[in-house]
Amino acid sequence: MTTPSSSPDRYAKSRALFERAQHSVAGGVNSGIRKMEAPVPLYFSHGRGSRLYDVDGNEYIDFQIGQGAILYGHAPEGMADAIAAQARKGLHWAAQSELEIEVAERLQAMIPSAERVRFNSSATEVVLAAFRLARAHTGKPLILKFEGHYHGWGDEGLVGFAPPPDQWGTEDEPSQLHPSAGVIKEVLEQFVVARWNDIPHLHKRVAQFHGRIAAIVFEPCCCNTSCMEPVPGMLEAIRELCNAEGALMIADETITGFRFGAGGAQQFYGVKPDLTILGKAIGGGVPFAALAGREALFSTITSGKVVHAGTLNGNPLCLAASKWCLDEILRVGSDHPKSVKNLGVLLMEGLRSLADKYGIPLRPQGPGLVFHTTMLKPGASEGTIAEYRDYARRHDAPRWAHLRRCLLDEGVRAIERGLWFISLAVSRADILEALQRAEVAFARHAREWKHV
Repeated sequence: MTTPSSSPDRYAKSRALFERAQHSVAGGVNSGIRKMEAPVPLYFSHGRGSRLYDVDGNEYIDFQIGQGAILYGHAPEGMADAIAAQARKGLHWAAQSELEIEVAERLQAMIPSAERVRFNSSATEVVLAAFRLARAHTGKPLILKFEGHYHGWGDEGLVGFAPPPDQWGTEDEPSQLHPSAGVIKEVLEQFVVARWNDIPHLHKRVAQFHGRIAAIVFEPCCCNTSCMEPVPGMLEAIRELCNAEGALMIADETITGFRFGAGGAQQFYGVKPDLTILGKAIGGGVPFAALAGREALFSTITSGKVVHAGTLNGNPLCLAASKWCLDEILRVGSDHPKSVKNLGVLLMEGLRSLADKYGIPLRPQGPGLVFHTTMLKPGASEGTIAEYRDYARRHDAPRWAHLRRCLLDEGVRAIERGLWFISLAVSRADILEALQRAEVAFARHAREWKHV
């Protein structure tokens, strides 16, 4: 294949900064996934609304939006004012403030299952708290999770996330592989991995470990892998199995929370979990996350039997930001998530039309609020991808990377793994402009791509 190139180098300053970073920052980045960006991890100077600007002066219509955290657009003035006002009062007290009550009360009003909440700085921390609480509450050791679902980068959150085909395990018993070295081996043994959107298989896995499962954790829409929505009856099956087993139903709404509406994906799909993990959009770009759920489940935390701590929990600066974010969702009202969904569908349809025009096997899928662009391998079947293994078999990652680079050069920024987010700051005009830019990128990709 031909590698996309630009002359003169439109990323020269980013390249220089990345080279400089090698001498101080391990690997040059502070999150391993950021090294995926080609041709170089970009450095940004500022953003405004739907637009993002790098240090070389390149402008992007941004559909990456901070891995989904910037639901409200870049640098919204109201949020900046709220943070500044709190900064003048104090950054951190390691104590209580009225803000934490105000944010908790908003979550109670917005999410029907949020009877009580606890705050952390990242969703990865919240995942650990949820699993600890589930085991303590039920007295059972195992957590069931699904292939392709991401629950933070910790020892527990990544078990069975995305194993390579030669380490999948069998169809009946998916492997408990963790992608990182240095993980405590015994941790992996506390997980049961199942395939997403296969209800009979899920029943078999639960029956296989009857009486030992403390919780079933899942992304209501599997945004981290191909944006796979639940098939009819999937979420209801999880709820019924949890009820029958005395296990907790844990919805990881790190991505879907508030993006899918004020009540999250659980309200969007009509299901009520026991615990909910919230991150990203709850802070709008500041490090903030929450565990929400039924009051009775928090008794072990309230009593001190389950340790839940953190110096920066309930940090007033992050709480001020979160309060503004939640109020913005409430201000938009019944128009959300409908308007975001409609714009996302418009972009999906436009990308598919361009793909057909230029003979590119790109297939957008997802609910529009967030979606994935799968690039089909030669000979791969058409149709919706519903589970991780099917995605791994059908998605042509190198070819998508080439098209993604072409899009980047035209000022359209999507996530390296093919995920697109729509922010509340995006307009119909932005979508139409993005599609105009995308056509240039698609035409270039069609000219340059050669199968190897």
